[in-house]
Amino acid sequence: MMSASITLLPLANRTKSMSRIDAVLFDLDGTLLDTAPDFHRIMVAIQTELGHPPVDYAHLRTGASDGSRAMFKLAYGDSLNEALLESLVDQFLTHYAQAPVVTGELFPGISELLEWLESESRPWGVVTNKPRHLSERVMEDLGLSNRCSVLICPEDVNQAKPSPEGLLLAAERLATEPQHCLYLGDHQRDITAGKHAGMLTLACSFGYLKPDEKATDWGADLIVERSDQLTHLIRSLTV
Repeated sequence: MMSASITLLPLANRTKSMSRIDAVLFDLDGTLLDTAPDFHRIMVAIQTELGHPPVDYAHLRTGASDGSRAMFKLAYGDSLNEALLESLVDQFLTHYAQAPVVTGELFPGISELLEWLESESRPWGVVTNKPRHLSERVMEDLGLSNRCSVLICPEDVNQAKPSPEGLLLAAERLATEPQHCLYLGDHQRDITAGKHAGMLTLACSFGYLKPDEKATDWGADLIVERSDQLTHLIRSLTV
């Protein structure tokens, strides 16, 4: 019986798509990694240097999946002109590239999930819209570079998510059929990409959703509200 924080949506193709899971793919920010604390750390440091009031963490977190430009717009609202925005983004990216993982960490339960997948010889990978030089640094800082079987970034494809191109490329590199892959993400574009790739999709509502956003609107096969329930759920899908 599914718990209240795990939703299984009644899709017509579920029997076929859930017949076997050979590989698990993750979005990076907001799904595998809780990046928002580092985003907030860097933004507050920049704002403090400029004598600006620091952005509220809870407010910033809701926009953490949309990139640095969106987060600064969220923090400053209509008072932000284009020249200041470009300057702030440049400063942010410089700071972030130097130390992307300081206060952030894997979401609770993710480490256990990766260990279980590896013990079962099920490869896992990441398909993200984060540039490669940043993604590789993040994975290195987390100690996951040598454990991740495939890392797909925007530089690897013609179109980033919500296009399914990156997911299909990941499946190809893993020598796995897309229908036997599970893709986890915390944004509508993740689920759209996964569905168009023919993969089983899992919406992570513990990620960076906006206040008026509902993961139930994305059309995912599964929804999980707590990251520490992922191992139990995915194990139940693979027996």
